[in-house]
Amino acid sequence: MAHNTGGFFGINEALLSSALAAVTFSLLSVQPLTVVGITGLISLFNYTIYHILLLHDISLYPNFMVWVGIWSAIFHWITAIFNICDYMRTVTDFSSDTFGLYVGTIYIIKGVEELAINFDNNTILNGFASALVAVLYTLTVYLLERMGSTCLFNASTRKVLSDYAYPIATFFWTGFSHFPGNLSYVDFIRLPTTKAFYPTVSRSWVVSFWHLPVKWIFVAAPFGFLMTLLFYYDHNVSSLTAQARRFPLKKPAGFHWDFFLLGWTCLVAGILNVPLPNGLVPQAPVHTDSLTNYVDVAKESRTEDGEVLVWKDTWAKSVVEQRLSHFIMALAIIGTMTGPLLVVLGLMPRAIFSGVFFVVGWGSIENNGIVEKVLFLCREARFQSPSDPLLTVKKSAIIHFLFWQLLGWACTVAISQTIAAIGFPVLIVALIPFRWVVMPMLFTRRQLEVLDRLTATNDIVLVSLGGRPEMPEETRERKRLEKDEERVQSNGRSPRGCPVGAKSE
Repeated sequence: MAHNTGGFFGINEALLSSALAAVTFSLLSVQPLTVVGITGLISLFNYTIYHILLLHDISLYPNFMVWVGIWSAIFHWITAIFNICDYMRTVTDFSSDTFGLYVGTIYIIKGVEELAINFDNNTILNGFASALVAVLYTLTVYLLERMGSTCLFNASTRKVLSDYAYPIATFFWTGFSHFPGNLSYVDFIRLPTTKAFYPTVSRSWVVSFWHLPVKWIFVAAPFGFLMTLLFYYDHNVSSLTAQARRFPLKKPAGFHWDFFLLGWTCLVAGILNVPLPNGLVPQAPVHTDSLTNYVDVAKESRTEDGEVLVWKDTWAKSVVEQRLSHFIMALAIIGTMTGPLLVVLGLMPRAIFSGVFFVVGWGSIENNGIVEKVLFLCREARFQSPSDPLLTVKKSAIIHFLFWQLLGWACTVAISQTIAAIGFPVLIVALIPFRWVVMPMLFTRRQLEVLDRLTATNDIVLVSLGGRPEMPEETRERKRLEKDEERVQSNGRSPRGCPVGAKSE
């Protein structure tokens, strides 16, 4: 973001925004498990606005961004007050999987763009060394995170290695970039830092946004609305995934209050001219997962030859539902804004951040429903699981369903690479009514029940959203049955084939 905004948004702005959100949501939100911070999508949004204003008057950018935050806050409050968050119960995997694949793709693209900076000015040696560090960092985090699913060491060791994969990899590969010897010939580009608790560029935290010409204040309104549209989907889906059915939560959600609270963070972040924070995917569900108490049980089975097979069965016993972990994150972020820790951050090569983009991006892709369906279609028939529900529908229906999802993904990725990128939230949100209005006309109820399902499946989540909605394919079938019954009644016969008033045996 710093590279694409002329250095306006730097490390201090990112840290302050993340700290502001973490303190607010850890103390005041209904669901503090949802991790809130800066996403790659808000970075995309901010530098797209920067490029748009380059075509007009870039000196307006600081004041203009404040008004985008103010308008966004107003739209957030309207959304929360009128219970519009209730419509998140209509979100299905059709749109959430498409969004997840889009987010993962954007993160990987940004990781590649970040690596490309290391090749500037024909610094080929720096570029390839940075690419090596980024790839090795990615593999390190990936393997450590999956340590919890193995049978290596004991349960406590596996949990520590899995939960602290990022810090372990960051410490090691940052140190690696400072090794003497041949690596000393590489001039790694490191994280640029500035004075503690000061903006990156020479300005005050609060700019004179009230001096922005009136016409530009109203021009900022649609940008604020698009920001709200992005947060409406992104933040609430983050909250949904952090409270998925696989986590045995007991405390209820509070989508309307939390979105109202997000409006206040938008207002304060906007006035301070820092990136607006919102819910993080996939960090939010990862946070809940790290607080989940898993129990490993050794199970045995005996083959026909009498050989005993032992495998590990893991199930979630409980979740430590508290505010402390999120609040500690906030304190840690504030600590990194101090002078000594900023110096430490300045030791990190930028290649580390490319690795973070790769890991987070792949995390959104690897277990994505779209990818799983594609792999199902590619798998040899004799190795398919007999219990897989996808076997009950035709492959042509699966391909047809994937076509619409991949079309939505391709459109959002394509528009994000242009100056029209601020319009991508419209495409994402438009997938919700498309699923409810168009898809039931293209697929049968049985096909949709197998290929798609509600994203919000946890009972305590649905309660806060007004309960489980009736799916459109269910509504269509119910109305069809009612019409059939009315038609039979009007013909003077009961649904069972007997004349009206006659007794059936």
